[in-house]
Amino acid sequence: MLTGAGISTDSGIPDYRGPQGEWTKDPGAQDLFTYKNFMADEGTRREFWARYEGHPAWRAEPNAAHRALAGLANTRVLTQNVDGLHQKAGTPERKVSELHGSMHRTVCVGCRKTFSTKEILGTDKKCRECGGILKLGVTLFGEHLDPDVLSHARNIAAASEVFLAIGSSLQVEPAAALCTVAVKAGSRLVIVNRDPTPYDDQAAEKITEPIGTAVPRLCAELAAAR
Repeated sequence: MLTGAGISTDSGIPDYRGPQGEWTKDPGAQDLFTYKNFMADEGTRREFWARYEGHPAWRAEPNAAHRALAGLANTRVLTQNVDGLHQKAGTPERKVSELHGSMHRTVCVGCRKTFSTKEILGTDKKCRECGGILKLGVTLFGEHLDPDVLSHARNIAAASEVFLAIGSSLQVEPAAALCTVAVKAGSRLVIVNRDPTPYDDQAAEKITEPIGTAVPRLCAELAAAR
């Protein structure tokens, strides 16, 4: 299954493109998440990091949807989210593929040393090993997804009998195209999202019910069917 920002809104983390989304209310904020801009301008980097210093994801707890997925046997979660709430809910690390990285890791763009993000919050964001620029371990616009992670995700999508796409606008590629990978392999695509998505015409079922009630219900149905 594929999860997006909408699954974490009940945990107090705003989504990006919804009616109250961060980028809906402040379209210019997307510029902070562009790799070229981040690397070229120190002011952009400062503003980017300021958004994460007090980000609600640091205080967030898994909600009913995260917990329901964690309780579903043989679940493989492909997530566009960087908040780590699937793991916090109890889904084993090995069963979660973080397509867009994790806010809990930070990497030096120079020497590639990796740090725990909490270690460097409140610092000057310079690598203590080489003095290089530190970047949150998430995929920015203009960067490619990790090819190994993406290949693994495609294999999982192709092997799915039912492919759930939960809380994703399905506007960001190549993650969204996992829906097509699943459908072409014979999977039944079920989209759980309040708003229309570009992949609705491929879905066997579209559910607009709130995620906090829809996902636990779907997980119960899937568990019973097994």
